[in-house]
Amino acid sequence: MVGTLRVFLWWFIVGATMAMAVIMLQGGIREVMQAQGSVWELKLVELLTTIIGGGLLGGCIALILDRIKKS
Repeated sequence: MVGTLRVFLWWFIVGATMAMAVIMLQGGIREVMQAQGSVWELKLVELLTTIIGGGLLGGCIALILDRIKKS
């Protein structure tokens, strides 16, 4: 159980970092910094959900591949 959690967390961090890197390459961070008012908050939530989604994708794929490897 601890090994599975460790695999998930490691790949969650890697997936989230990769998603954030892609957003930064596309200029998404610059858009957030230049936005003003409520648009800034909306854009920040949009970026956070994308980053968390990338982490979940990476973590879940790692769990699936880990399960296949152990079979």
